[in-house]
Amino acid sequence: MTMDFHAIEQALARGADQQIGQYRLDLDTSTWWWSSQTYQMHGFEPGEVVPTTELILAHKHPDDRDRVRSILQEARRTGEPFSSVHRIMDAHGKERVLVIVGQGRRDRDTGRVRELMGYFVDVTRTVQARAHDQAHDHIRAAAATRGPIEQAKGIITGALGIGPEDSFQILKRCSNDKNVALRDLAQLVVDEATHGRGGADHIRQLLG
Repeated sequence: MTMDFHAIEQALARGADQQIGQYRLDLDTSTWWWSSQTYQMHGFEPGEVVPTTELILAHKHPDDRDRVRSILQEARRTGEPFSSVHRIMDAHGKERVLVIVGQGRRDRDTGRVRELMGYFVDVTRTVQARAHDQAHDHIRAAAATRGPIEQAKGIITGALGIGPEDSFQILKRCSNDKNVALRDLAQLVVDEATHGRGGADHIRQLLG
């Protein structure tokens, strides 16, 4: 699943319908606390497992694991606010996209970072919806491109008495020779035929 960071930022800003869970990490004991929503977005029932740093990293997508580990290590050191968008594989093998945000809490006496706390936000639906929309856009664009090409192939086939594949090869060769986009050349052939100039001699001249 490909992550669209801009879409994720927009969804978070709009407060879209997402599952949000809380967490806390005690740095002295390396003990995690998860809310019930955080368990669920990782594919567990509340209390089903004991959350640990190792468990969390094990569920991260292999391509994102080292980055998340580095972010957590830096947060332990500085206590500064942090955020990350990353993929996980939940306990059922389902890929999800999570945003983690948080910051450190310091000991008032020593100033040492004692705890990390914040939220997990499941933005999987946002990412999937965006991917679905992009796929439809690509299909529509491809259809718009292929339409004139298929029409031009039919015109050339009829005018020159050759097969569709040969017609397509002529279109491609002419597109390369004239340095004209294939779709634009095909549209020109269609326009010429539409205006009654689709005879063999004119097509040969147009594509010559």
